[in-house]
Amino acid sequence: MKTFYAVEQKRHDPKGFLSSGAPKPNPEQPERVDRLIAGAKAAGSEILRPRDFGLSPIAAVHTPEYLSFLQNIYARWQRIPDASPEVIPNIHPLARDGSYPASAVGQAGYHMADTSCPISAETWESACWSAWSATEAAEAVMSGEPSAYALCRPPGHHAFADVAGGFCFINNSAVAAQRLRRTASRVAILDVDLHHGNGTQGIFYGRSDVLTISIHADPVRFYPFFWGHSDERGEAAGLGYNLNLPLARKTGDNGFLEALDAALNRIDAFAPDALVVALGLDAFEGDPFGGLCVSTDGFARIGEKIATRVMPKVIVQEGGYLCDELGDNLTAFLGGVG
Repeated sequence: MKTFYAVEQKRHDPKGFLSSGAPKPNPEQPERVDRLIAGAKAAGSEILRPRDFGLSPIAAVHTPEYLSFLQNIYARWQRIPDASPEVIPNIHPLARDGSYPASAVGQAGYHMADTSCPISAETWESACWSAWSATEAAEAVMSGEPSAYALCRPPGHHAFADVAGGFCFINNSAVAAQRLRRTASRVAILDVDLHHGNGTQGIFYGRSDVLTISIHADPVRFYPFFWGHSDERGEAAGLGYNLNLPLARKTGDNGFLEALDAALNRIDAFAPDALVVALGLDAFEGDPFGGLCVSTDGFARIGEKIATRVMPKVIVQEGGYLCDELGDNLTAFLGGVG
């Protein structure tokens, strides 16, 4: 399996975020790349650099207003007297259907869902290359590869069409799915991250050509809190094309695999031409977030079950944070997919 990654993705280096109201070091660190590359290589994968695809694949799922914000907000923020070193919002609108603020502070609140997606001088470039890795992986399977892995960092599944959040700026899984739609009439996205893929759900919530499924820790007491509940089924043309499978905290291999069976059955009913797997390795029992308890062998079994569905597969890296087994978990999953 080919792996796509650009060194520019490592330049985004966020320094902090707020967790339960307390400032803490940001866990979405560049070192994640080193662990994941080692894991991909151990699975026998060749590491390849993606092409620069420009804004076209990104603009296919994000609004021009939002992309202009992402591209320019850091420089604008630095002109504010005594501004923080990174762009972090301090105000959010109660509703987003009114006027659009002109100020950098107001736009940061409008386009950033929380305080865990700080924007620095390097963020825009890193996020674009991350999206281009996902685009290149989609191109690879469209050209005949049975599967391809996009080592996307920063991750993307919490990014909506016009909102960043949860360490995410550009929705790489959505970019890959939309790219696949060039040759696939229907695409399924299966998100196995610890956290609900709320941005991905939001982007496709009203569409019937992309099925979105997420297996994740129950958001009733876990990020992202406001999305990911089982009654969220889609809307308008997309009603019935979204499935959430929330799990109780500390659910292990058996419970996760049972949910995966339900997800794969729904994918079978949709009969897609291609599959995007939003791969979060943070469901691991030793991940710093500690929400679920999937083992390293469990990731191999997850990969093996997904492999039983014979269709082109783009695997897009989402979460999975620094722990000794991070690379091993990727190796196990990629080995299972084959």
